[in-house]
Amino acid sequence: MRIRKVITIFIILVIFALLFDNFIMRHNRADLNSRLSDLGGVYSASSRNVDYSNELTGRVIDEVDSAAGEESAQQGVYSYEQKRCWGISRQPDGQTPRADPGAGDVLKKYGGKYLGDVTKNIIYLTFDEGYENGYTPKILDTLRDNNVKAAFFITGPYLNEHQDLVRRMVEEGHTVGNHTIHHPSLPEKDDSQIEEEVLGLERAFNEKFGGKMKFLRPPKGEYSERSLNITYKLGYCNLFWSFAYDDWHRDKIRGPEYAYKKVMSNLHNGEVMLLHAVSKDNADALDMIIKGVRASGYEFGNVEELAN
Repeated sequence: MRIRKVITIFIILVIFALLFDNFIMRHNRADLNSRLSDLGGVYSASSRNVDYSNELTGRVIDEVDSAAGEESAQQGVYSYEQKRCWGISRQPDGQTPRADPGAGDVLKKYGGKYLGDVTKNIIYLTFDEGYENGYTPKILDTLRDNNVKAAFFITGPYLNEHQDLVRRMVEEGHTVGNHTIHHPSLPEKDDSQIEEEVLGLERAFNEKFGGKMKFLRPPKGEYSERSLNITYKLGYCNLFWSFAYDDWHRDKIRGPEYAYKKVMSNLHNGEVMLLHAVSKDNADALDMIIKGVRASGYEFGNVEELAN
């Protein structure tokens, strides 16, 4: 009887120990995931489960469009919560592109930018890095060889999967900007979700490389007055753009000359140039673009100059 009792007690202790160990493991994993939620969790933050198919949903007008402002004005006044899509229309002869009516004002209200100083022949080069398509090393090489500093806007999966490239961006003096963890439409998220999408990536970046992210590029160019206000209070400058073109389709390879002509036909003072690093055309044309921009009388500025 005594042996059975001892065996029973031993079995109970073993079961208790296993249950306690399982509890500790689950608690530690939950804590780990909580900390790694800065990247959406290593178990979920992957470029395979983030949709970049519609990288920019706003209007990107490559031709002179005098009617664009009239069309946008007819859309009416936006509410504080209402989702907007960043849109610009090109003006002739290198004049400053025009943002949709009211967009520039609401952006300025919350410290956002889409242009630098329009009295100076300066262009700010920025790249969106939702995922890696194999061309960033070449882009970094070209920037280094031409002594140009750029801004790279990264996502959680990008930071998670390409720390070597992010480290190189930092070490070579480029600005690393926030493109959120999962690349969602921020106006469709509630306040706490917006904060976590932004601050989660910032915390993870800080843990790995130190420093604070200053600039946010809203995914897909979608925003609302509410999302601008929340991210402004988090200390961010929402940086949109005054030039972009349809270069995010990685399967649309039209050659470096196509990219070069798009860029060179839209040069203007204070330009914030948005290029996507997934584009082979952009990577192949970048050296030619940099030289062409300088030959046209412009210089490249450092995006840090635009910080609030």
